[in-house]
Amino acid sequence: MSQTDTRVLTAHVPLPLANKVDMMATRLERSRGWIVKQALAAWISQEEERSRLTQQALADVDAGEVIDHQAVQAWADSLTTNSPLPLPR
Repeated sequence: MSQTDTRVLTAHVPLPLANKVDMMATRLERSRGWIVKQALAAWISQEEERSRLTQQALADVDAGEVIDHQAVQAWADSLTTNSPLPLPR
């Protein structure tokens, strides 16, 4: 992305958060804009991954690839015993 391929976004940010951005910018010797771009890119990446994993999980459910709740509960309960059950599949 070239420098001219940008758009200004405006957001009202609570003062404590804005102050933290300013402190980080000073500590890292970067601009506030750089800090905000890094944070926004990281958040978007996290949300895209969350969405991908959710879609994958829903596809697994649709395909019947699920583990019975009782089997998971029995396995979890067995972890505190001397003979834990194998991981349910």
